[in-house]
Amino acid sequence: MKIKCFQLGHLWTNCYVLSSGSGLSVMIDPGGPTDEVRAYIAKNSLKLKKILLTHGHADHLMGLGEVRGMAEEGVAIHSGDAACIVSASENLSSVMGNPAEFKEADSQLFDDPEMIVAEMKIKVIHTPGHTAGSCCFYATEGRDELLISGDTLFARSVGRTDLPGGDEATLLESLKKLDTIADGVPVYPGHGPSTTIGDERRLNPFWPRG
Repeated sequence: MKIKCFQLGHLWTNCYVLSSGSGLSVMIDPGGPTDEVRAYIAKNSLKLKKILLTHGHADHLMGLGEVRGMAEEGVAIHSGDAACIVSASENLSSVMGNPAEFKEADSQLFDDPEMIVAEMKIKVIHTPGHTAGSCCFYATEGRDELLISGDTLFARSVGRTDLPGGDEATLLESLKKLDTIADGVPVYPGHGPSTTIGDERRLNPFWPRG
C-alpha cells in the first residue's frame, strides 16, 4: 500500500492518493486544483476506484468536479455531511467567496466494520465534532496500515469546532474511538504534517486521558 500527499488550494489541504500493490487507488479530499494529482495517477498508471471525503467543508472538495469522472465507483461521504456536496452554504464555499455545488454523492458512508475499496480494507470511523459527518479512514493491505484523519486529528492538535456543525465536547468524545489503534500506526491529517498514533497519545493535549 502506497500513499502520496498533495497540498491543494488556498488552505493547503492534504489530498491523498492511496494505492494498492496492483495499482488500484482511492483519492481522499480533492480540495483544490488537481492537475498534479491527475498527472500522478496517469504517470503511475493507477486506476481510480473511488473518491472518499473525510467531511464536507469546501476546502476538502473544491476539486471534485475535475476528478469525479475518473472514479469508477464515484464519490462517497458520510451521511451526516451529505448535504454539503450539493449546497454552497452547507460546505461554506458561499462565505469563502467562491460558491461551489456538486451533484449529490454516489454513496453515503456510515460507521463500517470494513469495506473493500481498490483491494484495500478501509474502516470508516465516524468522528463527529469538526462537522456532523466527519470521518477517519483506517486502511490496511497485508501488514501495511494507516489512518487518514481528516480534520478530526492533527499533529499535536485537533480540528476547529467553532464552525456550523462543530462541537468541542463531541470531537473530544470522538477521539476515544482512535485510542484503540496501535502506537506505530501513521496518521495522515487533513492539514499539516503526518504523525503517529503513539506520538499523539503522548504529546497531543487533546488526547483522551484515563
